Amino acid sequence: MNRRFVLAALPLFFALTAAAPHKRAPKLPPPIPLADIVRVVMTTEVGQIVLDLDGKNAPISTANFLRYVDTKRFDGIVFYRAMRLAWGDQPNGLIQTGQRDPRLRFPPIVHEPTSRTGVLHKAGAISMARNAPGTASADFSILLSDMPSLDADPAATDPERLAGYAAFGHVVSGMEVAKAIWDAPLSQTLGEGAMRGQMLEKPVKVLTVRRAPLLPPPAIPAG
Repeated sequence: MNRRFVLAALPLFFALTAAAPHKRAPKLPPPIPLADIVRVVMTTEVGQIVLDLDGKNAPISTANFLRYVDTKRFDGIVFYRAMRLAWGDQPNGLIQTGQRDPRLRFPPIVHEPTSRTGVLHKAGAISMARNAPGTASADFSILLSDMPSLDADPAATDPERLAGYAAFGHVVSGMEVAKAIWDAPLSQTLGEGAMRGQMLEKPVKVLTVRRAPLLPPPAIPAG
């Protein structure tokens, strides 16, 4: 189940899309020049999570994420899912959030496999949720543990394992906040199929997501 962590979430995700009235897709903001590393601060109601996005190696996913940041379309979203894997060292699993209102989503993006980017699914990684490759848009997860089965496997014959998922950055501070979200009580009735039992009883609100400066390293005293 860990290998296919998003597939269980997206039937509900796309059902919301299908049920919403048709409206014109939001206009894309102008392209944003990417630095090699772009820092963003996600302020939640239980604390801050600071992320470094890899604009150099995963420019498509990073630019997409920043479109939502710069247009404030991640403000007010909620962490709604905590997938808890019973095996291995704990915590083992992920938390998931994203913009689920189809009126506020930008078009899907081209898939960036880890075999091309080199950005792997290690503990603290941020990764795009998707259905088929090329359908990721506005949902993403933060990993609480290493999950190498989410990486692309160039030797695989199964299309899903061949594509993997698109990691594009990592947490630099605030893993204790991610862990607190992961530890929050789960509903025993919300969710469908494999998602049942993984939905948070009380979703955790994301107040704002903003760019932040990369601070220079501290100066080393002379002598």
